Amino acid sequence: MAIATTNPATGVIEKTFEPHDSDEVERRITAAQSAFVELKSTSYAQRGQWMRAAADLLETEVDATARMLTVEMGKPIGQSEAEVLKCAKNMRFYADEAEGFLAEEKLADPSAVNASSAWTRYDPLGVVLAVMPWNYPLWQVIRFAAPALMAGNSGLLKHASNVPQSALYLDTLFERAGFPAGAFTTLLIGSAEVKAVLEDRRVKAVTLTGSEPAGRSVASTAGEQIKKAVLELGGSDPFLVMPSADVDAAATMAVKARISNNGQSCIAGKRFIVHTDVYDEFARVFSQKMAALVVGDPLDPATEIGPIATESGLNDLAELVDDAVAKGAVVLAGGSAPDRAGFYYSPTVLAGLTDDMRIVMEETFGPVASLYRAADRSDALAIANQTTFGLSSAVWTQDSEEQDWFTRNLDAGAVFINGMTVSYPELPFGGIKDSGYGRELAAAGIREFCNLKTVWKA
Repeated sequence: MAIATTNPATGVIEKTFEPHDSDEVERRITAAQSAFVELKSTSYAQRGQWMRAAADLLETEVDATARMLTVEMGKPIGQSEAEVLKCAKNMRFYADEAEGFLAEEKLADPSAVNASSAWTRYDPLGVVLAVMPWNYPLWQVIRFAAPALMAGNSGLLKHASNVPQSALYLDTLFERAGFPAGAFTTLLIGSAEVKAVLEDRRVKAVTLTGSEPAGRSVASTAGEQIKKAVLELGGSDPFLVMPSADVDAAATMAVKARISNNGQSCIAGKRFIVHTDVYDEFARVFSQKMAALVVGDPLDPATEIGPIATESGLNDLAELVDDAVAKGAVVLAGGSAPDRAGFYYSPTVLAGLTDDMRIVMEETFGPVASLYRAADRSDALAIANQTTFGLSSAVWTQDSEEQDWFTRNLDAGAVFINGMTVSYPELPFGGIKDSGYGRELAAAGIREFCNLKTVWKA
């Protein structure tokens, strides 16, 4: 893929960028290693000061930065502004909490291990490679970068090739805030060059957010090199509605869960599994609300749905819908691309799904919802757990016993009860099965790229 900004609202290439050659990649890895040596010796207070300064820059530059995100990948401008501000919040969170999350822990009874004292400490690993996607061009990166830098690591960013302006913005952000040169730097390279970077002896670990095939490839290389990896891959998150739920509230939240970020979110609700007692009402309200969404220019504040980020993504989404319809799926809303320039797809609801349809097992990355009728809660759970993914989930029920039952039995990294999945700095984030392994955010996220060192003293 060419390294270029193609405006998905128009299909027009706005800017192109030359990839870094091997000499430039080498220079940047060297700078990252030098920055790590300097950074690991600084105090949490100093890193926190720099991190807060970077957050200040984001907030000061929110208008221009948000517009850049919208032009590069098509999300509505209000959501781009919210993404920028969420990044600043995350940076301040880790500036405040990193020292406590990584504090030494004394063994209460060192005599049990024949020592006068014993404890554990967290040390940074070194240079960490981040392979990041286009759907949240800043947030996906910052939720790694903030804890990694606060822990004393340095970072190399290989961003998606369709968001180069976002990648270059991040390339300078932390240095402008005071971090050592090279502490966080962008590599403008293609996917084929990632393997060589990960094999470099100075790169100690990798984190990837992206597709399952990309995750398998990076995990394979990391395994060969015996290097730590954190993978946040795809999701086909279930959104379950039981008879005790407030159906109108559930349907309203279901729309938001499905179409946020133009439906291009790994944690978006994608499969809506509804108990037969409330299925008809939910289907009616949900489909009406999806059909009423305003599709348009993402720079217009009135727009609720912008374009799919890439032409290939649009084609993939359309193929999934067309396959389902050809095999008998019922279209309750949408079902096709509108006749307009750009990479748009109408908000869509499909029902009557059968196991021979690709959409049942594959991830839909766009504003397309799959609707299932469940006979009872056991049936709902079986549908929810049938895919190979296990990122997050949402359950709507007022029955406390039922809440506990679903929480125990859903195959997912998170369960949100009477709400929709959201990533918060304060809560661990990650999945199981083909959705990956490892965790981001909270204390778990900052500890992923640290060496948990045991110290024993006679």
